[in-house]
Amino acid sequence: MDGILPLWKERGMTSHDCVFKLRKILKTKKIGHTGTLDPDVDGVLPICIGNATKVVEYMMETGKSYIGEITLGFSTTTEDKSGEVVERVAVEQLLSIEEIDQAMANMEGVITQIPPMYSAVKVNGKRLYEYARAGETVERPSRKATIKRFIRTTNPIFDDNEKTVSWRFEVDCGKGTYVRTLSVDLGATLGYPAHMSDLTRTSSGTFQSQDCLTLAQVAEEMANQTIQEKLFPLEYGIKELDSVEIDEELWNKVKNGAVLPSNTFGEQASYPLVIMYEKVAWSIYGKHPVKEGLVKPIKGLRSFQ
Repeated sequence: MDGILPLWKERGMTSHDCVFKLRKILKTKKIGHTGTLDPDVDGVLPICIGNATKVVEYMMETGKSYIGEITLGFSTTTEDKSGEVVERVAVEQLLSIEEIDQAMANMEGVITQIPPMYSAVKVNGKRLYEYARAGETVERPSRKATIKRFIRTTNPIFDDNEKTVSWRFEVDCGKGTYVRTLSVDLGATLGYPAHMSDLTRTSSGTFQSQDCLTLAQVAEEMANQTIQEKLFPLEYGIKELDSVEIDEELWNKVKNGAVLPSNTFGEQASYPLVIMYEKVAWSIYGKHPVKEGLVKPIKGLRSFQ
């Protein structure tokens, strides 16, 4: 069994839980997910199976899209609604739509984020959530994130009892973006503690929500022996990389792992480059680490035998 399964991760499970369950359902161990989703978040989680696990690292680099909700008025330990309240400041009246929209627009582009303590980022060999669960604090390294689009999709709603304001949003972002932190930072810009009160991932790379199967649907397809028909070929996982279709002469060199001049695949070739022969992706070429002007295979995607 080989291919990419766009899974619809349901709430209440970790990404690792999904992989564990799929190994049992599909009766195979060679499975890997392409980007962690928190237990409280549902949505698109592409799963690589068999030979397709070779493209996991490239799929993790792709952009993601989400829909969610931000709430102003209190912050939490986890930066989402599952955490304990850290700070509360009553919102006495609605903010203007213009003020909100401008603050969100100002966060588009390349921004700096500090990962939340409840995250899988490693510091000194331990994940941040391990420090957090032990009641320890540690200096967190800042990181760059790319926010391609961040817009409000509903009018703000004022809760007079809770003294909070909430609205829904859409965001398109690059790899490694913490939408929880984006929500907290937006709240700080608007002068209030905040948290992400809801989140769903609607796309990951080329995969959309409509492509996905739930775990129950996967089990049904497996029982009907039709699951392979539902898997996408590994080419879908590297669509965002540049690719080139080669002729038979070049194919005879590529299949033998030849080191080649960087202009072999065209003067404007961009690396890493997916090498296609007869519409099948066989390998990925990248710049030679030592010899300038040369390129070499950095990832074999299929057996040449």
